[in-house]
Amino acid sequence: MPEDGVTQAILAAPEISSDLSLMTLFLQAHIVVKVVMIGLMLASVWSWAIIVDKTILFSRIRKQMDRFEKVFWSGKSLEELYRSLSGRTPTAMASVFVAAMREWKRSFEAGARSPMGLHMRIDKVLEVTISRELERLERRLLFLATVGSAAPFIGLFGTVWGIMTSFQAIASSKNTALAVVAPGIAEALLATALGLLAAIPAVVAYNKLSNEAGKIAQRLESFADEFSAILSRQVDERV
Repeated sequence: MPEDGVTQAILAAPEISSDLSLMTLFLQAHIVVKVVMIGLMLASVWSWAIIVDKTILFSRIRKQMDRFEKVFWSGKSLEELYRSLSGRTPTAMASVFVAAMREWKRSFEAGARSPMGLHMRIDKVLEVTISRELERLERRLLFLATVGSAAPFIGLFGTVWGIMTSFQAIASSKNTALAVVAPGIAEALLATALGLLAAIPAVVAYNKLSNEAGKIAQRLESFADEFSAILSRQVDERV
């Protein structure tokens, strides 16, 4: 009789766990593992939304800076360029130019007579504007870094919890057949897979986007130094 009981359990186990599709594994998982999986999937979706948004934003900013530098170094007067941009909402390099020109014009309209003070104010305005632009560029990149570092461990937590639950089920059923063990282990490992699926693109994208943000920052700082020198010469001529 005992042998017949074991044989029946082994024969019945494949029928119970024959469906190992991802959806079935998710539905059969423990509630804690389900919460981990849902959290990782949401983090992955949000990460991809940030990646696409930042990729488009950085590409647009690079094109805008290329167009602005072409116009700026074409010999067009600073006053004319300022008037054409002041009525808009400039970004990146154009924003740096407009902020410095606005301070320059206000200082002369107020009757500034101290070249050193004017130079310091213009440099401060350039610094603040660049910081504001970089803050806009780097916004939400920290989320990618967080997902990249935390997602594997969160997935591992779901895996450990799922394996513990599987071992408890094995102990209660007193059946160690592979058909009985496999579904529980598969459910647990699915959490790790989702953790890696969320973390790998987030890490790669964070490194790439951070590098691109750094290059844009270098271009802004180089332009700010050159433009500050131009304004300094104009100040020396007027004062």
